[in-house]
Amino acid sequence: MKSDDIPCILLVEDDPVAHAFLAASIEAAGFRVDGAGSVAQALDRAAEREHAAWLIDANLPDGRGDALLVQLRQQHPARPAIAHTASHLPEELDALLQAGFQEVLVKPLPSRAVADALQRALTQLASGTPGAADDGNAPGALPVWNDEDAARTMGGNMQHVAALRDLFLAELPQVRERIAEAGRLARAATVLDEVHKLRASCGFVGAARLASAAAALRADACGADALAQFDRVAEDTLSMPPLHRQCIDAC
Repeated sequence: MKSDDIPCILLVEDDPVAHAFLAASIEAAGFRVDGAGSVAQALDRAAEREHAAWLIDANLPDGRGDALLVQLRQQHPARPAIAHTASHLPEELDALLQAGFQEVLVKPLPSRAVADALQRALTQLASGTPGAADDGNAPGALPVWNDEDAARTMGGNMQHVAALRDLFLAELPQVRERIAEAGRLARAATVLDEVHKLRASCGFVGAARLASAAAALRADACGADALAQFDRVAEDTLSMPPLHRQCIDAC
């Protein structure tokens, strides 16, 4: 089959770790990927070529996914659309469905779930809203890296896990600094926006302790204790490389 004959999915996601995971999942399902990191880029991509379906992040740097969907629907009113978000709040998930998305995927999620959702969307089957609850554990009770969870998310492919973890660790110092600065300035909305994206990335790479600290920070965005705990756990995560990185460093 020629590449032009393979259905192309428009993936709209600004976080590099989440984008890499979702792109790999789409390609593993047999589709091509056309990536965009903002509302503006997505509109440009949609104007340039046809897509079989849209996979759109609920929150983007220059707007919201539901508003983007409204603009895309003006040209393609029947195109299948799936939202993805790190939010577990029922009212936010319901709002995305009401906006016209056929399905809402809650990050982190297994690679297989992305493929299944695309198949459902493309065959116009009934949609669902999968999700997972926080485990409620204190950060210190959790491992820095949970290889089992990461492997499950990536369908057992630890090479993909290793690649995503390298990307995650490269991004984490900047995320940590942005959260610390927003906390010092009492900018709760900025803290929550950073935490929203970080929690999904933590799930993809199995950063269990940091995910728990991020969840605590979400509940108290500018609280001194929550900010201090998050910073300590971020330092732990950066100081304790995952097993694949330890092996590389030892060789």
